[in-house]
Amino acid sequence: MHAGLKISAFAAALAATFGTAYGVGKGVDPIVTESAPAPHESHEGGGGEAGHEESPAGGLQISEAGYALDLETPHLTAGQRTELRFAVRDSTGRAVTAYQREHDKELHLIVASRDLVTYRHLHPVRAADGTWSIPVELPRAGGYRVFADFTPAKKGAENLVLGADLAASGSYAPQRLPAPSGTADVDGYKVRLSGGLTPNTATELKLEVTRVGRPVTDLQPYLGAYGHLVALRSGDLAYLHVHPNGEPGDGKTESGPGISFTATAPSDGTYRLFLDFKHQGQVHTAAFTVRTGAGHEGAGDGHGH
Repeated sequence: MHAGLKISAFAAALAATFGTAYGVGKGVDPIVTESAPAPHESHEGGGGEAGHEESPAGGLQISEAGYALDLETPHLTAGQRTELRFAVRDSTGRAVTAYQREHDKELHLIVASRDLVTYRHLHPVRAADGTWSIPVELPRAGGYRVFADFTPAKKGAENLVLGADLAASGSYAPQRLPAPSGTADVDGYKVRLSGGLTPNTATELKLEVTRVGRPVTDLQPYLGAYGHLVALRSGDLAYLHVHPNGEPGDGKTESGPGISFTATAPSDGTYRLFLDFKHQGQVHTAAFTVRTGAGHEGAGDGHGH
């Protein structure tokens, strides 16, 4: 069995026993927790609603292109603040210490519950020996997926997203995935999504941010953009990191209320979209459920169904 499959199977068993949910310590980006999925069965590389894979998806492998994600803290205890530690190792086993900066950071760390109800975008600190770390507290038990999104500084290296499973012990409390909807409410803001995901076809996703019924036209740059979008496929948690169309200071991209992205879904299925945006010094995260395939185009009509 492939090393990634062994790890996935182990974490899936833990998830079935424990459940999923999490929280993170102070000084990092906001957490998203909503009422919502009965956990889906985990399948490394595809499965569940996603079906067969027709285009590349990230985060399904713990190693790729000569690099491997070494999660030194694969298990945590719910309710205990713990240092999450990991390293990215090259083909010789050495920890990587040189990275290209992308969106203001050398590495982006995403932690998502297996039921896709909880999401976190973190920026750990790298020590001189190549070990990354950040304090994390998981208040409830369950299974999670950790994604490391980075580009080695080596000439010609491409962006990689490596994934590993994380488990927290404790009482299991399953939740259901929220129904597809074209709007999301977060911290007094309303975000409307138009457009959808299409398998193997680049499509535009437009998000519009309003507050108290008024367009927000003074969004602030966050990670070098007015918005940061991550999509995860329900079932196997295939990862799709989407960049916005345009950037602050390019002379044509406005600071709201609209944020535009181009994305390609790797297959039919159900996806969870997480949008990070910054306003008045605070980062907020809006989450959407989107389905692709016959009878499930787009994000819906703005109402759950």
